[in-house]
Amino acid sequence: MRHRKAGRALRRTSEQRLALLRNLATSLIESGAILTTEAKAKELRPFVEKLITKAKTGTLHSRRLAGRHVQKRAAADKLFQDLGKRFATRKGGYTRIIKTGHRKGDAAEMARIELIES
Repeated sequence: MRHRKAGRALRRTSEQRLALLRNLATSLIESGAILTTEAKAKELRPFVEKLITKAKTGTLHSRRLAGRHVQKRAAADKLFQDLGKRFATRKGGYTRIIKTGHRKGDAAEMARIELIES
């Protein structure tokens, strides 16, 4: 039974799942949009939105908290300098998930997750 168990395991251990989400979040921050499976995109959305909310405050403490997950310096700078200011007046909903169909190899549901304009 999976009573009160939130989130998807994505067939990974907790350490592997956290590493996956960190890498996907860094890629999304750097490029603005990525193509991944629908399940990964749905798990990535709250992870990235919490990082952007931290970036909106812009304090040293929030930078250190976000630095746990965004370990590339350039991506962290972009998060705090560009995205934090871009979404300063928005209360949430910084990302959009668009379903793109099935992957050719294994017919997995694919989706594009992107940062909205503002």
